[in-house]
Amino acid sequence: MLIGLMRPVETRSVAVEAADLAGVQTQLAAQRPDGFDLVSAPVEMIKGAAILQAVGTFARRDQVTRVEAEDMAALEAKVPEGWQLLNVLRT
Repeated sequence: MLIGLMRPVETRSVAVEAADLAGVQTQLAAQRPDGFDLVSAPVEMIKGAAILQAVGTFARRDQVTRVEAEDMAALEAKVPEGWQLLNVLRT
């Protein structure tokens, strides 16, 4: 018997502008959807202005679900479109 853990694959991006890095972080934290974690936020200065611009990318990290099957092919068949298999344990 195989037991697998899977979760949905979903990302969202948000553009923010602020005068400093603390402001960028504050705005991104306020924009974070429930169940998502910030995975990327490259920052760049706007040419000719004293403003930082960032695009934060959030990835879904909740809704981990357990699936069971007798073999790997059957387990992979139970993973729906838009989900990823995180790990597999043999019992």
